[in-house]
Amino acid sequence: MPLSSPGGTTPRTEDPDVTSGNATSENATPGNTGTGGGDLLRLAGIGVRLGGRQVLSDVTFTLGRGGVTGIIGQNGAGKTTLLRVILGLLEPSSGRVLFAGQPRHGKALHSKSGASIGYVPQKLVIDPDMPLRARDVVSLGLDGHKLGFAFPSRQRRELVDRALADVGAARYADARVGELSGGEQQRVLIAHALISRPKLLLLDEPLANLDLRSEQEIVALLGRLAHEQGIAVLLSAHDMNPLLGVMDRIVYVANGRVATGSTDEVVTSEGLTRLYGQHVDVVRIHGRVLVVAGEGPV
Repeated sequence: MPLSSPGGTTPRTEDPDVTSGNATSENATPGNTGTGGGDLLRLAGIGVRLGGRQVLSDVTFTLGRGGVTGIIGQNGAGKTTLLRVILGLLEPSSGRVLFAGQPRHGKALHSKSGASIGYVPQKLVIDPDMPLRARDVVSLGLDGHKLGFAFPSRQRRELVDRALADVGAARYADARVGELSGGEQQRVLIAHALISRPKLLLLDEPLANLDLRSEQEIVALLGRLAHEQGIAVLLSAHDMNPLLGVMDRIVYVANGRVATGSTDEVVTSEGLTRLYGQHVDVVRIHGRVLVVAGEGPV
């Protein structure tokens, strides 16, 4: 199974706990909520109950084609739960997900219209001694869901080479994946997800455990891919600051609620105080946004 369809066994990916988090869009900050009839992805009234507990409630937002949207929230806020619902790995208890105008059915990453979803897991777990090259991982994105090994061909190699070049990973195409740095592995995973030419690219905490330089490079890469290839990029992160230069919209998850819109619309003291249920100060300094909790309830 390709990495763009979670659940494959080689290489293995670590999957965070999805039982935490609680979100609703009832108190969302008014803002840009989509592109009308051109919506690529639409979540309408999504609710999820896990272990007898309501963890998502009435989550509603849309994504258009192209652009970068960040799902921002602390660990355990429900970001991965939301991604699982979009991927079809978690069945919502209410609401529905539409992709390219069609209801999502199970784990299929292609819609009836032919549009597809690419997925980059949070972490690649692979033995450094395993003789799996970067190009082998990318190649799995073509037909890794099928049993057996595909016969090499010129066309296949060209597709893999193009995907690696698109993410700036051509120079280590034949290196063992387990020997690559975190930033290099992230590029390979993005190439793997892109080789099927998806319209929507989902990434689960792609900046986790990266050094500052690699973090900046991956953010710039995602912004360029969204702009040049018209891909809608939706990624989760606990810190919004690395994304401020490329993020068009934000889905802020906190304390059982979701607010969507531009960063300036959503990330305000008034808006986040409403989300958190206690006073919150938002401080902007040197191009960064700091969210500071105050004392006591609203």
